[in-house]
Amino acid sequence: MCGITGWIHWKKDLTKENHILSRMTEALHNRGPDDYGYWISPRAALGHRRLVVVDPEGGIQPMTRKRGKYGYTIVYNGELYNTLGLRKELQGLGYQFESRHSDTETLLTAFMEWGADSLLRLNGIFAFAVFDELEQSLFLARDRLGVKPLFYYPTKDGLLFASEPKSILIHPEVTPAVEAEGLAEIFVMGPSRTPGHGVFKGMYEVKQGHYIICNRETIQKRRYWQLKSKVHRDDLEGTVRRVKYLLRNAVERQLVSDVGVCTLLSGGLDSTALTAFAADAFKKNDRGPLHTFSIDYEDNDDFFLANSFQPDSDSKWVDYASDYLGTVHHRRVVKIPDLTESLMGAMRARDLPGMADVDSSLYLFCKEIKKKATVALSGEAADEIFGGYPWFHNEESLNSDSFPWIRSLKDRLKILSPDLVSLIQPEDYLRNRYQETLAEVPILEGEEPLEARRREIFYLNIIWFMTTLLDRKDRMSMAHGLEVRVPFCDHRLVEYVWNIPWSMKTCGGREKGILRNALSGVVPPKIIERKKSPYPKTHNPAYTKILKKILTEKLADHNSPLLPLVNSNAMFSLLKMTKDEYGIPWFGQLMSTPQLYAYYIQLDSWLREYRIKIC
Repeated sequence: MCGITGWIHWKKDLTKENHILSRMTEALHNRGPDDYGYWISPRAALGHRRLVVVDPEGGIQPMTRKRGKYGYTIVYNGELYNTLGLRKELQGLGYQFESRHSDTETLLTAFMEWGADSLLRLNGIFAFAVFDELEQSLFLARDRLGVKPLFYYPTKDGLLFASEPKSILIHPEVTPAVEAEGLAEIFVMGPSRTPGHGVFKGMYEVKQGHYIICNRETIQKRRYWQLKSKVHRDDLEGTVRRVKYLLRNAVERQLVSDVGVCTLLSGGLDSTALTAFAADAFKKNDRGPLHTFSIDYEDNDDFFLANSFQPDSDSKWVDYASDYLGTVHHRRVVKIPDLTESLMGAMRARDLPGMADVDSSLYLFCKEIKKKATVALSGEAADEIFGGYPWFHNEESLNSDSFPWIRSLKDRLKILSPDLVSLIQPEDYLRNRYQETLAEVPILEGEEPLEARRREIFYLNIIWFMTTLLDRKDRMSMAHGLEVRVPFCDHRLVEYVWNIPWSMKTCGGREKGILRNALSGVVPPKIIERKKSPYPKTHNPAYTKILKKILTEKLADHNSPLLPLVNSNAMFSLLKMTKDEYGIPWFGQLMSTPQLYAYYIQLDSWLREYRIKIC
């Protein structure tokens, strides 16, 4: 994985602006600590920070290949898992390759041959830019499910782009400003983000499954991939067999690396499945024992309280799974002061307030993993595509007519200033985003109403909630130069599972029943039967106490940029609460009152550090 950035200007000579490109590129140092490179022409300037994972010598970027006297130059962030097959096909068409097995060269050559159509031939996670010297155009593309990020900022005479907003914000033409819509993203949708929205004024994100072409005349946005709804024809036995094959194949493809590979193991169904397939592949290929990593919190066993969102603790299950599969396990324990201090590091990694300590714990976890490995496999997306979350099964959530993971909005609005509420119109904004997404759902004619509704919930999860978690995983891991791969996001698996009917997805009367069946003989029976439990959080009351103190101090500062945005009396009342009075998380499965405190702490620091102008 890497960091990419660039600048198109149709009037200015960019060969005289290399100092700006170097600063934009350096801002992405953490994404690519191993190497860097620049390519500058009069109209285009491309920068790259490299994390070496495959073909150290052959994958140097920016990379240029010529057709006649004109060149194509690429900067690329991602991994292709079907590089070998693509190279063979392109060699059959007469292309020759200079590298040993660089996926960068393979991708660039595929683009030269097939243009935008090459995207549908790719199996992998990617965000890339190609400048075509002949056409004088820039092509930007992002993978089908949005695993890798890519932002852009149109200017009067061109366009800026980068893997992360921080690189764009360095440019002298960009002001770190937020308008009403961006505020609504933060206070209503946050920590999720509307697909394509960059929050900062004038900034956008290339949507998952989309590409953009920028030339002198226009900036064109096009969708190249969408889920397709159709009748599922396989019987239960055939479906179980197909799911197992697709998941095993995805894991095996994603183990390709010239550096160390590990898995993240929580002892749950999803992470244990990936670990089991990976451990088996390691054994068959004599790669030695597989290393696994898990996270826990100081004194968590003393304070853990089960609930419907988090039924039990992971620790005993991690040990059981590791012993069963024969992995070399590393358990990382997070201390409460470190969790609090890293809130700022997590915010800077996102360039926005995020999932509070759910982010900062992962930030610390990835920092530790990087000491032992450079590539990790993680279980994100399984719950979104197989229907594992409580809101797939809860009748109230199914009928809520909104995003089921955004809750307690009326209570949260009480802590906002009346002026802010009037400006952003929160309930209307939430309703409009929800309705816009429903309008995209690929319907299946003749489907029963309840089945059709569940299809809507699946779509909402894949387009919104899953991308929130993928964004979190990318930023927290790449902040430490750790590449995380997500086999459940293999588009072949997602496309197949999309059309499996609910009765089959929940076969055996269990959430993710079809996945449990597919993993029989692969995962220990006890883990197959284990009830779903999310990524862990701390339950230590000392954490809440620290957060209350920090937020109280921030609100007492008359220069706090939070003050015009919040209802101070309501906020201080919230800080006096002696228990979590929300009852259920206000966002997702983990974010309750302590995480609300942490979110506002991050928000205050973000407004200060980034010198946000509200307009």
